[in-house]
Amino acid sequence: MGFVLGCAGQLQQAVLFSVAFYIPFCLPALYLVAQAAIQLIVPKFPNPQHLATIRPSTGRAVVRGVLALALAAALGFGITGLRAVVFQAHALSSALEGPDIQVVGVVAAMPQRSEAGLRFRMDVESAATAVQGTLRPVTLPPSIYLGWYSGLQRSEDPAAVPFAELQQGLGDLRAGERWAFTVRLKAPHGNANPHGFDYELWLWEQGLQAAGYVRATPRDAANGTAPRRLGSTWQHPVERARQQVRDAIFAHLAQPGPLGVAFEPRLAGVIAALVVGDQAAIERADWDIYRATGVAHLMSISGLHVTMFAWAAALGVGWLWRRSQRAMLYWPAQYAALLGGVLLAAAYALFSGWGVPSQRTIWMLAAVALLRLSGKQWPWPLVWLLSMAVVVAIDPWALLQAGFWLSFVAVGVLFASDDRARSGALPSSEAAGQGLQGGAALRLHPLVQKLWSAAREQWVITWALAPLSLLLFQQVSVVGLLANALAIPWVTLVVTPLAMLGVLWAPMWSVAALGVQLLGAVLAWFASWSFATISVASPAIFLGFTAVLGGILLAARLPWALRTMGAAMVLPVLLWQPTRPASGEFALLAADIGQGNAVLVRTQHHSLLYDTGPRFSRESDAGQRTLVPLLRALGEKLDTVVLSHRDSDHTGGAPAILAMQPQAALLSSLEDGHELLGTRAKPQRCIAGQVWQWDGVHFEVLHPQAADYDTPNKSNAMSCVLRISNGRQTALLVGDIEAAQEARLVASQAHNPGHIQADVLLAPHHGSKTSSSEIFLDAVRPRIVLAQTGYRNRFNHPAPEVAQRYTARGIPITASPSCGAAQWRSDQPLTVACQRQEHRRYWHHLVPS
Repeated sequence: MGFVLGCAGQLQQAVLFSVAFYIPFCLPALYLVAQAAIQLIVPKFPNPQHLATIRPSTGRAVVRGVLALALAAALGFGITGLRAVVFQAHALSSALEGPDIQVVGVVAAMPQRSEAGLRFRMDVESAATAVQGTLRPVTLPPSIYLGWYSGLQRSEDPAAVPFAELQQGLGDLRAGERWAFTVRLKAPHGNANPHGFDYELWLWEQGLQAAGYVRATPRDAANGTAPRRLGSTWQHPVERARQQVRDAIFAHLAQPGPLGVAFEPRLAGVIAALVVGDQAAIERADWDIYRATGVAHLMSISGLHVTMFAWAAALGVGWLWRRSQRAMLYWPAQYAALLGGVLLAAAYALFSGWGVPSQRTIWMLAAVALLRLSGKQWPWPLVWLLSMAVVVAIDPWALLQAGFWLSFVAVGVLFASDDRARSGALPSSEAAGQGLQGGAALRLHPLVQKLWSAAREQWVITWALAPLSLLLFQQVSVVGLLANALAIPWVTLVVTPLAMLGVLWAPMWSVAALGVQLLGAVLAWFASWSFATISVASPAIFLGFTAVLGGILLAARLPWALRTMGAAMVLPVLLWQPTRPASGEFALLAADIGQGNAVLVRTQHHSLLYDTGPRFSRESDAGQRTLVPLLRALGEKLDTVVLSHRDSDHTGGAPAILAMQPQAALLSSLEDGHELLGTRAKPQRCIAGQVWQWDGVHFEVLHPQAADYDTPNKSNAMSCVLRISNGRQTALLVGDIEAAQEARLVASQAHNPGHIQADVLLAPHHGSKTSSSEIFLDAVRPRIVLAQTGYRNRFNHPAPEVAQRYTARGIPITASPSCGAAQWRSDQPLTVACQRQEHRRYWHHLVPS
């Protein structure tokens, strides 16, 4: 426990200290090792009375226990800090962000394919960049994360033309091959939003310290710097085998089956995820269904799959071992089965990609197996803590992953609710693995007892993990118990074995795909139920922990009085409502969504979303990736969605938002016939002069004019301009208007110059040089400017000359790359709260000033 707490404490550091700072924390390791050696070396006293005379007093035992806890915590803190310092020493130099770098290296893992191109990892062998026409070697991080895109989307913005060259065709990358690329790199940099996914932590945990893309334009081909395959290597044979199997799955299922009909590619993606752990092959629509029905853990190589494989492997090894008299005399069959099950499960996890969930399962299996092989029988809390300490020692940053807590809370609950565990024995299935849903469904009991045991443990897990799911994801599946009761045996006993057998005989993949198709139809039906999921706002942290404890009380075998108390502890989370602005006040949250606009405006009882961010690909957009989780965590029910104009960096996330918020009205400048207008019964055009009031806050549309819809205009020129004011503070959201519209807007307010003045201004066109004209800035006179841009975006927003105009007027620019999500409140008009600054951790990228 002390070691885990020490590691957790180190993860709260905003910045890392020097190696000399962490070394003293590691010195307690010497004391702990010495204590362990003394326990082994000093002989035991045969006389119990003499032993009693040297037993320390209760007070001394408590002191020694507290000291051991503190020393172990110091050890965990120091070791984690040292590892972080050593890893950070290989970070990408800021001088190497942007220029072309010629890299030679080996493809380290099977590439992930999407409609945009390929993403893959590369082990760097050498790198060089041109300096005054001469190639000079440079040092890169050992592993980098690259994208090879099939093309770059052209933009209406003239500034984008030089960067919109089409990429040439993709190469056939294979794991283990050596390639030469010309790449452009940048430091790991993700979006920073409240309750959002920490992409930089994910890269850190994966050992990746730079990301970038391969240059494969016609110009690179003419210069002789196009991608080149240099040959194969012996490296990464497992990844090569995984890629061969994945490609074979897609090739086989693309062919017409026995009925003359080929399976849909999405089914091949699910089979690939189950066999080789390629979760990226599962389409977004399927993931949405799996999450809504609570079976997402089944559709990838998780702790449950590794546990089931270990169980089956242990049965097979034990059966074979008992066939040999010599083997039985050499070592007990149950020990051989246990060790064989762990080793074969490790091989399976390695073949499936050695993902973090699989790693956690293997280390947990190994820790429990070592206890059993050593003949020790510890109480379940010590087994549980030992397994956690082993996992944390190998990967301290797993403590910040939701899957870690879901796994270990599930294990702890199953341990605590198992009679054999409370009596000192290990429960069969829980001790074997992660304790995920259905993990005990395969105990060797009569059929009725197995079904009852599986149903009971699924019930226990559902009640225990529901509050934790609400705390981590602000959502829980109501139909999850029913869906898992059907999906767990179907996937673990039918689909997954058939998919694995397909490696030996390909037609089995067709049978497995049919099983996935049948299950998908049922799950889609479950997900369509209006009450399929419950969503709540993210609660205060103390309420969340209280609710998790309440869920454990509900699931445990305790008197009903205590279970009732557990229900009362869960209830506040379901009723929690985040703090909103007071009457007459309003708040802005400019989400960090990369290159695009998305601003949430809140009053006391109403909410408006101005733009919905960019679309990244068919499978990913800012709505699905960032805004939907953010709105769910904040408990927001939108009254209105404003789409300033049709450009994809402003409307890309709209489908996901409008599907999540069906009650929201749509206000936009979209042309008639646009596909998004068909999603609302009465969409409205934004026209200058529209006004409304919410909770003492005045909203007014200043642009475009009604006549603008009758003449052809650039999409930027049609941007909806929204003024928000409570009479004391004003915000101006202007979309992508350019200098001509800015001048027109200033002229239209000449009769009332103060009307266009604003305390907060959303930078026009993200800070493009075509906007933020001097006449406009002099009229608006903002005190704060919010610029929603992507880190090292190809448009170079905000443009240097624009930034100079703001600086000359003493107007600070708060840009997304350095701030993350920016929050501003009308009752604190001079303060902008930046997500990156208020929640900084040492693995987060610090943007160079």
